[in-house]
Amino acid sequence: MDFLPVFLNIKNQACLVVGGGEVATRKAMLLLQAGAHVSIVSPELDAVLNEYLACGKIQHRAEYFQPGHLESIVLVIAATDDRVTNRQVSAAAQQRQIPVNVVDDPELCTFIMPSIVDRSPLLIAISSGGQSPVLARLLRAQLETMIPAAYARLAAMAGNFRNQVKQHFTHPEKRRIFWEKALQGRFAAMVLAGKDRAAQDYLLQSLQQEKDEPPQGEVYLVGAGPGNPDLLTFRAMRLMQQADVVVYDRLVSPAILDMVRRDATRIYAGKERNRHTLAQESINQLLVRLAQEGQRVLRLKGGDPFIFGRGGEEIETLAAHRIPFQVVPGITAASGVAAYAGIPLTHRDYAQSCIFVTGHLKNNSIDLDWPHLARPNQTIVIYMGLLGLPVLCQQLIAHGLPDSTPAAIIQQGTTQKQRIVTGTLHTLPGLAEDAHLTPPTLIIVGEVVKLHENLAWFEPVLDAENAPANILALDPETKQPLE
Repeated sequence: MDFLPVFLNIKNQACLVVGGGEVATRKAMLLLQAGAHVSIVSPELDAVLNEYLACGKIQHRAEYFQPGHLESIVLVIAATDDRVTNRQVSAAAQQRQIPVNVVDDPELCTFIMPSIVDRSPLLIAISSGGQSPVLARLLRAQLETMIPAAYARLAAMAGNFRNQVKQHFTHPEKRRIFWEKALQGRFAAMVLAGKDRAAQDYLLQSLQQEKDEPPQGEVYLVGAGPGNPDLLTFRAMRLMQQADVVVYDRLVSPAILDMVRRDATRIYAGKERNRHTLAQESINQLLVRLAQEGQRVLRLKGGDPFIFGRGGEEIETLAAHRIPFQVVPGITAASGVAAYAGIPLTHRDYAQSCIFVTGHLKNNSIDLDWPHLARPNQTIVIYMGLLGLPVLCQQLIAHGLPDSTPAAIIQQGTTQKQRIVTGTLHTLPGLAEDAHLTPPTLIIVGEVVKLHENLAWFEPVLDAENAPANILALDPETKQPLE
């Protein structure tokens, strides 16, 4: 995050705009809307600013900028077309520790002006950190169409009831739950439909029916998918915003974790091979304890919690302790990673069945039903098999699959760090070792791997200079590692 998003209270505060043209006019109007006392420093003013001056809305000093103009100013915007002047304004303001914005020059700014969706008292600010103002404006336009003007009334009405709700509930968590239900339910629908009086009566009635008692704990067992935040379900997103505590595994990407409610407590459960921060039984008991304390607990797991995720064990423990829980499936790595690699798991010309197995290596061996796996016209998807890849390939060949059977291993599939190595059962172990792959990976074995060359559609963009040491950047055209 390059800038800290904040909202400044400049009501009745002295703010300065340096410049008298069209851009300066827009900035002055914005400051006036926020209730500031606005002064303009510029030898000349455009027609609109002259009207504002005549109406007494602004003050004007028909001068070139001098550092003395910053006396008693709390915020300054430089909006001239002279970069020398803009630099002088920035330097003088920073020397006095006054927030300064220089239009279209992020290097000279200590704060930037976002695009704004105004549903006062609800405000939404969108910023690209000065990198692409047009993109921020386009996003604002999308949000303008998605957020009805009635949201202003909804926010104001909620504000009017805030003290009543605060006095009714002694438990802060209970207040938050009440508002979440109200703002996602019938109360909000009534306001958006223009039925304000009925909405007020309904909210008051709902409040009177709620008891002031500690909230009941609950656990949300949520699949976070294979790594790409865009693949989260709507329900997963909603519960991620409601949780008081999140217990998450190593496979949950930082981008997804950032989408959890910001003030939720985060507990890392690890689950890395042979190095668990918390043992599974400890995780089970942790979920029980947190729920019994009245917390809404988000158990966030990579992929799908019911496919090699041990989610069944966790909810068995919850059920035994009569803890309420919900399960939200996630896109499992098999389907997500295969789709992004351009490898259909089934295809009528190549494979009529698909089997999922885990490839954990134990005592240098893997205990699988090899004859059942080594069948023709079948796709094998192997989770957690990087370390045991040589053994997997050897055993599949030994039990009847030709050593020329196509095979692929995909690292960090669906993300911008996705890498795909293809070969055969004979060559894949060596190719994977040469590529220095690291977990998480997924292995796909079967004739469908042949389709990757023609069906690969996802092109991750890797910065070769900034990529992690164990990740090779790929040329977008040749798909070969960059030197």
